[in-house]
Amino acid sequence: MKRLEKSLQILQQSSEVPFEELISNDVLLSAVERNLHVAIECILDIGNHIIAEKGFETPEDNEDIIRILGDEKVVPSDFAKRVKGIAGFRNILVHEYTDIDYGLLYNFLTYRLNDLREFALHISSYLISRRL
Repeated sequence: MKRLEKSLQILQQSSEVPFEELISNDVLLSAVERNLHVAIECILDIGNHIIAEKGFETPEDNEDIIRILGDEKVVPSDFAKRVKGIAGFRNILVHEYTDIDYGLLYNFLTYRLNDLREFALHISSYLISRRL
């Protein structure tokens, strides 16, 4: 959770940079790509740990992690449905790094960081309520 929060702090600072400035600054762009990747990876890792610890259904892929967390009420099911695409975005960052749509990346940076923060809040609430 601490690593997720650190990535979110870096991303929040970067979200205030105008699009043209972001895509023309290779160092900043690399930091954004890396921290989005790490933040999403943290979410998936945390989800996997909870799934394994609680003996929930085994996920077939990363999108399944988010679905299972919703099905098992770790996060609200409507939230899980809304954010399940983050696993696909992670795949783009990792596997299609030469073909990243920077408009999509900037959109995620400016409009979707709250989804990652909300995930952290849901997980924290779940862990506190279950004392895990």
